[in-house]
Amino acid sequence: MSVGYQAVGWNRQKKVYDRALLGTVVAYLALFIGFGFAVHPDATFETMLIRAVGTAAFLLLHVILSIGPLARLDRRFLPLLYNRRHMGVTMFALAFLHGGFSTFHFHGFGDLNPLVSVLVSNPRFDSFAWFPFQPLGLAALVILFLMAATSHDFWLANLSAPVWKALHMLVYVAYALIAMHVALGVLQAETSPVLAWLVGLGIVWVLGLHALAGVRETGLDEELPASGEWVDVCALEEIPEKRAVIATVAGDRVAVFRYDGKVSALSNACQHQNGPLGEGRVIDGFVTCPWHGYQYKPDCGASPEPFTERVPTFPVKVEDGRVFVAAIPKPAGTPIEPAVTGGGAGG
Repeated sequence: MSVGYQAVGWNRQKKVYDRALLGTVVAYLALFIGFGFAVHPDATFETMLIRAVGTAAFLLLHVILSIGPLARLDRRFLPLLYNRRHMGVTMFALAFLHGGFSTFHFHGFGDLNPLVSVLVSNPRFDSFAWFPFQPLGLAALVILFLMAATSHDFWLANLSAPVWKALHMLVYVAYALIAMHVALGVLQAETSPVLAWLVGLGIVWVLGLHALAGVRETGLDEELPASGEWVDVCALEEIPEKRAVIATVAGDRVAVFRYDGKVSALSNACQHQNGPLGEGRVIDGFVTCPWHGYQYKPDCGASPEPFTERVPTFPVKVEDGRVFVAAIPKPAGTPIEPAVTGGGAGG
């Protein structure tokens, strides 16, 4: 969302992104099936298609889970974060095709309902190597369906941000279920350890990236001490022009922006998806979230009309080249006179 926001989200950037994403998926499927038949000429097309869409979904899930920490470690990955929803829906579509083809191919010709057959066909819960992996995939698919079905700002607004965020955090539960589904499926179908090692490598990659990003975030949560009603945040020169320094004040992360000879402070959490406003910048006079482009006026924390999102604001003052932020925030959308970088005090 920004002053240039349109209700239909397929702007030029997203169209280019979606074409590239679709082209990459189609190319992967074609290459996988072609290479698969070269290695296994006796395999059926149905088997190759099931494996192709399944591996495509699993690889795409790794990419999706990598984008967040990569964007925090390097801002050049932010364009991928901006379009991650489209990638998530594409991943669900591939997972749904994999699940649908597999269920029909392996369970569609018996006396039982295919879904019931998935759940009861393998009762060997006492064996690790032969543990029933298909129900794990089905459970993950249910989670992915809920996420894809609510992957729109309509649901974000009506479910509320905390509920929507909690629902979409289930992607990590889905990832764990899919990782077990794939690993157990490999154990039961393949004698080569290569695929098992690749699955393990993917898990290490995702966990490692999140750990690195978490270590980087740890420093932001060290609360700065208050001296009376003010908190000494940093030297003025430490704040780049039209960008921010993030500090934890009274238990909340605060984004302190320097722009056009002024300094303003507002909550670091964007009202859209809790994106880090302090990692964005001031564009056309508005603090712009780096995740999805939502914008706020730096002196009051309100979005430009006709949008209604608001974030809390903090009084700011500049003294002796140091930036001080009030320890207690003002209600969301409260106008605050910016501090002047020459040393004037904000309201």
